[in-house]
Amino acid sequence: MNRTGRPVLEVSNLGIRRGTVVILDRISWRVDRGQHWVILGANGSGKTSLLSALTGYLTPTAGDITLLGHRYGHTDWRQLRKRVGLVSSSVRQMMPESEPALETIVSGRNAMIDFWGRLSKADRARALRILKQIECAHLADRSWGILSQGERQRVLIGRALMANPPLLILDEPCAGLDPVAREHFLQFLNRLGKQSRAPTLVLVTHHVEEITPVFTHALLLKAGRTLAAGKKAEVLSSRFVSRTFDATLRLHANNGRYALAVAPKKSVVI
Repeated sequence: MNRTGRPVLEVSNLGIRRGTVVILDRISWRVDRGQHWVILGANGSGKTSLLSALTGYLTPTAGDITLLGHRYGHTDWRQLRKRVGLVSSSVRQMMPESEPALETIVSGRNAMIDFWGRLSKADRARALRILKQIECAHLADRSWGILSQGERQRVLIGRALMANPPLLILDEPCAGLDPVAREHFLQFLNRLGKQSRAPTLVLVTHHVEEITPVFTHALLLKAGRTLAAGKKAEVLSSRFVSRTFDATLRLHANNGRYALAVAPKKSVVI
């Protein structure tokens, strides 16, 4: 693992407890520049809580979070949050139906929902460049309400890129996509991650099929704890994935893509 220079993100012994319930337990994780990570885990494993802590919406009870050299609790997290691009279903649901894609892109500069005000020449020019970067130049004047789900996800990525974030978090971005749209989106995401000016990507998912070759590392969570973390080739194995999902699974890799085979449950004779 390349550990030269300042990391994009570093989490040390992170803990979140609410009453007697332990949500996250001693999570340690470091993301260096040039890496793209997948966070993989079953429902209830702590993925959403970890994201909420990283973006300042959930206060840790123990440990440290350092983002872009700034430590949680020692800087204005509201300002730092603007340096993190976030694509999630919660953001997608807030977009106004009549807003053109170009304005949706521009709204990301100040993390604004429902763009208002005057569109400057500089913002328009940058938004048009981003639309080209996300392969959606033809959608500039198309309103949100008539975009397909896959187009919406790309536009939300463009919106996040408007603020030029060093880190882009994608929280289950394929939710709601049909199989063809999902594959087209994943191929696009793979191309985006290979671009020289691409931010560090963090993909949150519970589907190994969504892990494309551009992702270099994986963090596996189980019951609020780190099960495994490191290079993808070392972490994504049948043994670790079976433990992640509490089932007997066989992980198949082919040309940088993955598939799972689930062992049938043994029948019980009464």
